[in-house]
Amino acid sequence: MFLKKVDGPRAVTLPDGTVMTRADLPPQTTKRWVASRKAAVVRGVLYGLIPQGEALKLYNLSEEEFRSWIAAVADFGEEALKTTRLKDYRKP
Repeated sequence: MFLKKVDGPRAVTLPDGTVMTRADLPPQTTKRWVASRKAAVVRGVLYGLIPQGEALKLYNLSEEEFRSWIAAVADFGEEALKTTRLKDYRKP
C-alpha cells in the first residue's frame, strides 16, 4: 500500500497522550457538522496536524465560522460545539 504525500505530519500526539492522524479527520465531503467532527478539525489545526488554511479550503469553511469553533473550544471546551448548547455558551 502506498501513502499519499502530504505536507506536514501524518500524525500528532495530543496532550492526553493519544495519537491523532489524518484518518481521524472527517471526510472532505462532510455536510453535516456534528460536535465531534468540529472538534476533530479544531484539534487537528491546533496541534499542527493540518494548517488552518488547508482545513478551511478542504471543508469549505469560512474563516469566521472556524474562528467561532476555536473560540467556543477555548472558552468552554468541546461541549460548546454542540448546536443544542449554543444559547448556554453564547457570550453576552
